[in-house]
Amino acid sequence: MDNVILTGIKPTGQIHLGNYIGAIKPALALAKQPNVKPVYFVADAHGLTKIHDAKEFRQLSYGIAATWLALGLDPNKTIFYRQSDIPEIFELNWILANFTSKGLMNRAHAYKAIVESNNEIGNDPDFGVNMGLFTYPILMTADILMFQSKIVPVGKDQIQHVEIARDIAANFNKTYGETFPLPAYQVQEETAVLPGLDGRKMSKSYHNTIPLFTNPATLQKLINKIKTDSLPPEAEKNPKTSILFTLYKEFASPEEVDAMRRQYKEGIGWGEVKKQLFMVMDRYLQEPRERYSELMASPEKIDAILRKGAEQAREYSVPFLKEIKRKIGFYV
Repeated sequence: MDNVILTGIKPTGQIHLGNYIGAIKPALALAKQPNVKPVYFVADAHGLTKIHDAKEFRQLSYGIAATWLALGLDPNKTIFYRQSDIPEIFELNWILANFTSKGLMNRAHAYKAIVESNNEIGNDPDFGVNMGLFTYPILMTADILMFQSKIVPVGKDQIQHVEIARDIAANFNKTYGETFPLPAYQVQEETAVLPGLDGRKMSKSYHNTIPLFTNPATLQKLINKIKTDSLPPEAEKNPKTSILFTLYKEFASPEEVDAMRRQYKEGIGWGEVKKQLFMVMDRYLQEPRERYSELMASPEKIDAILRKGAEQAREYSVPFLKEIKRKIGFYV
């Protein structure tokens, strides 16, 4: 496939504003560009590194799929599948593991962070590390390389995984000839690291997120909790450093954004900004929220869409894996 754009989200929690603004929204915009083939998926196998409750796992997986669909992903124009429905990815994962040094995995950010945390509190360095978590970047590489992806939209904290995929692809190509293109990452720089309620990076780990499809009353309460400075209402405020403005411009019309920028310059209280932010967010999310609820109430509809997507994906993955296996000497 030419000009493949690939991205996936793992089911380890509710989709929040950081996921939407940093990954989903730009990925949906990329999918509408001419001469590209979007390949988007529910990364359920990746979620298994953390979630071991079957009911919760299944519900979270449906939630990822329903989110994409509710926000406008068109399954007729996108190959949209569940990762676990593509067995070729897991065969490729093992093949690529043999072209990946342990040292490369030792340097992966997620693993290093756990080791550092364990060292700080006096635990064994590998306490709580399963092999799925340790080799997570190899499976992500298999996701990317299986469809010869050229562009991978990611958050800033995922850049390293694409760089690892490039290293592994280069190692394989060096041995068996040009097989995989070297993928490039694409980050929406302005919202690469979106602050959460407390000013730190918005993350489920910090419990500072705003769930995307929460009900209006909860949404308003969470917006009111967003940390702001102590500038008085009449003081000029800087939209470039304001999380409220960052969120506002993602959901408001261009005219509303211009008007809000003027109010920041002329003076506006944070309470009023939060009130207007809630108004534009609730308006924007009303229809997707309803669509999301409808889909979650009908998982069979989600299953049908994902099965169709898996069939489309395997039209490519099955013959490509055979080509790879022939190159390395497997009998096919």
